[in-house]
Amino acid sequence: MKKFALAIALIFSVVASQAQTKSVASTTDDSKDDQESLGKAYFSQIMGVALSATSNMKLFHFVYDWIGTPYHFGGSSRRGIDCSAFTKELYSEVFNLDIKRNSRDIFSMVNPVAKDELKEGDLVFFKIHSRSISHVGIYLGNNKFAHASSKGVAIGSLDDAYYSRYFYKGGRLLASFKNEFKGSASTAGNNDMGDDVDESKN
Repeated sequence: MKKFALAIALIFSVVASQAQTKSVASTTDDSKDDQESLGKAYFSQIMGVALSATSNMKLFHFVYDWIGTPYHFGGSSRRGIDCSAFTKELYSEVFNLDIKRNSRDIFSMVNPVAKDELKEGDLVFFKIHSRSISHVGIYLGNNKFAHASSKGVAIGSLDDAYYSRYFYKGGRLLASFKNEFKGSASTAGNNDMGDDVDESKN
């Protein structure tokens, strides 16, 4: 009888322990969800983009971290960076993809996308005071995009009359390049200077 009572007590203690563990895990999961929701709400306010449940938080963290970095033609560091170097750095850190260094070369790696078909993480290309592509940024949603402008890394809008005027095309990296460049350390174009114009106003 004592053994039976001991066994019952042991079963109850194991069940109680498991229930407590599940409760702690559930609380931790809820806490993570709450933090992510707060993060999305914060980035939505800062960047003017309505983040969805599937939004890439790493993308928005990266952009936020670089906002205000000075513009420097040919630069590729925190001391100064140009539009193509910023795009290259973002694609490397956020998507683990090694893309080319110049906006025109980057365009050769994409499938053109219409403005109304752009998705988060797509590229946006501009011909600013030029017959060829001279500026590139990363689409965030709600017609907003991140780029290294003449005033530094900032959030721009495709609805702005200036960018609307010079917008050329959107672009989505071709699957063949994703496979070719993913995880590789490309040497082609790494020593090229950036784009040939200090092309954007803000």
